[in-house]
Amino acid sequence: MTDLTKRALLKGAGFVTVIAAAALAGCGKKAEPPAPAASAPASAPAPKPAPLKAAWVYVGPVGDAGWSFAHDQGRKAVEAEYGDKIATTFVEKVPEGADAERVIRDLAAQGNKIIFATSFGFMEPMLKVAAEFPDVKFEHATGYKTADNMRIYDAKFFEDAYLAGVVAGKMTKTNTLGFVGSFPIPEVLRNINAFTLGAQSVNPKVKTKVVWVNTWFDPPKESDAAQSLINGGADVLLQNTDSTAVLQTAEKNGKYAFGWDSDMSAFAPKAHLASCIVDWGPYYKKAIKDVMDGTWKTERTVWGVKEGQNALVKVADFVPAETKEQVEKLSAGLKDGSFAVFTGPVMDNTGKERLAKGTVADQEWRDKVDFYVKGVEGKVPSGK
Repeated sequence: MTDLTKRALLKGAGFVTVIAAAALAGCGKKAEPPAPAASAPASAPAPKPAPLKAAWVYVGPVGDAGWSFAHDQGRKAVEAEYGDKIATTFVEKVPEGADAERVIRDLAAQGNKIIFATSFGFMEPMLKVAAEFPDVKFEHATGYKTADNMRIYDAKFFEDAYLAGVVAGKMTKTNTLGFVGSFPIPEVLRNINAFTLGAQSVNPKVKTKVVWVNTWFDPPKESDAAQSLINGGADVLLQNTDSTAVLQTAEKNGKYAFGWDSDMSAFAPKAHLASCIVDWGPYYKKAIKDVMDGTWKTERTVWGVKEGQNALVKVADFVPAETKEQVEKLSAGLKDGSFAVFTGPVMDNTGKERLAKGTVADQEWRDKVDFYVKGVEGKVPSGK
């Protein structure tokens, strides 16, 4: 084959290739674009932070009235406020002492980051456990000892008690009041004294008899104590115990009494003069917020009528209108600071001056109350 012939064949082949390409283009055939790079997977939503675990320790049963009931209402207020940001638990009917230490330690070990111990006798056990769990916040109700991770909170029950005394002083016919006491500690002695001072402010003839039961919650004992006071001439009773037994015993005997810690009007409506209540909700919500915000610090908080923590509620319809007005006026004075329950002179029942004339008692003075004021019969028992 000559070079000319080879040249002719190659030229023909090139022409065929061009024609074939043109034909494909005419049919709309296009080269496929490169596959796009795989996109990064969508990031998963951030998991919700675990709820703050908080626990409460109660000395009595939660029940439907009284001290532990009032604290548990505060716990429920925390749940309502913080929703799924909080996980709460409680242990009820915990005796003061070794059992309390065991319960508090177990709650800390379970991962609770704040624990509230709600009885005076829980102070030493909590202090001991607090030293073992430095990352847990501990809160003790009504005590006076603190640590780097343990603080205390309290309520001014003596303000309620004074207002109740004003009502009692007007309603008594025998001029003898009765008080069922739990333990002879400053917290309780303040309330006995305030009750008496309130009654004496409207009826100087009043005297107060006290029966101690050495327990916070024992309805049969409380009832027996109330009956003893009634047998001794008392016709208006108050208590620093946790059940409704004193109020119900008063009704059975046709006498008057008050609710304590919570509204007890439904339990003995004929005897019920009013209820001395405490609302722990505001403080508990503050304490939880402090932990959540990282602002929790060791301190002592004592709130009362001014802060809305204490109040005398459900004053009976049959209490004279002028007495109700006086209670309202005194409550207003407690709120704006123009009135203080313990303002000198305060004399004990031996005639000794315990607070000078014109002096308003501070917290240090109130912490050391170990006496009965003038008008309270008997001697303060020694020890718990």
